[in-house]
Amino acid sequence: MALKDLHALRLYARVARLGSFSAAAREAGLAQSQVSRMVAELEAGLGARLLSRTTRAVAPTEAGLEFLARIEPILAAVDDAENSVRESGELRGRLRIGMPSTMGIRVVMPRLSKFTERHPLLHVELLLEDRLLDMMLVREAIDVALRVGTLPDLTGTARLIGTMQRVIVASPEYLARHGTPLAPSDLQRHRIVRGPVGWQDSAWRFERDGRIASIEVAPKFSTNDTAGALAAALGGLGIASTTSWACRREVSSGALAQLLPEWKMTTLPVNAYFPLGRATRLAARVFVDFLAEELGDDPA
Repeated sequence: MALKDLHALRLYARVARLGSFSAAAREAGLAQSQVSRMVAELEAGLGARLLSRTTRAVAPTEAGLEFLARIEPILAAVDDAENSVRESGELRGRLRIGMPSTMGIRVVMPRLSKFTERHPLLHVELLLEDRLLDMMLVREAIDVALRVGTLPDLTGTARLIGTMQRVIVASPEYLARHGTPLAPSDLQRHRIVRGPVGWQDSAWRFERDGRIASIEVAPKFSTNDTAGALAAALGGLGIASTTSWACRREVSSGALAQLLPEWKMTTLPVNAYFPLGRATRLAARVFVDFLAEELGDDPA
């Protein structure tokens, strides 16, 4: 493959992801006309239309999406090969990380500057998305996805990088109206907010001094987003279960109160999931090593 062809593939991938010739051109330091011409030449060489162009938007065609899904792992492998022979050992290219929005905002982003300072030539993209589907991850060219809780059956590989403590919280206003539960069994008389169904069961399990209490809860309000569950608790809708990381700021400020602190709830695993298995890029593995160290130094 000629370097010109490789450059055209990279440009096409960026146009397809950004949905804009001008944005891809700015990113590459080229004129928009150059990018448009190189992508058009690529389409002509393939004999296929990769992009649908209108006055308002640029989007991959069905053939373009299939082509994109196949070339991005190749481009990532080229990045890894180039990184492996550079004497400086600096990581380059683009690293795409998928994670739930609350985890990204509360856990990862506050730590990310240290990682980017170590690897200044690496472009990091965070996709804040709660879904974990193999097809979606591969199509979006996600190098690694971070998830809290038990993983479903997937075709890639996963690595446990830490744990997070589960807690229950409510607003002072809610507690003033409805009272404060003094034992897990009291929760059955309270309004319950259920967060992401992927890792919150209908029964909340507590442990204290070897005693186990499993409490069936019937939510009055449900949401598929952790931030939404926190907002509901802050608004006085009820008692929510979340991770200690997610609500640390609100508990510290007094906006939310942690309930039954003497009772320990389930510890949730934090996994890094690699959709491409052994073909995972070096940058993704280095990032996961970094985050595992960070979580180990400051456990939730």
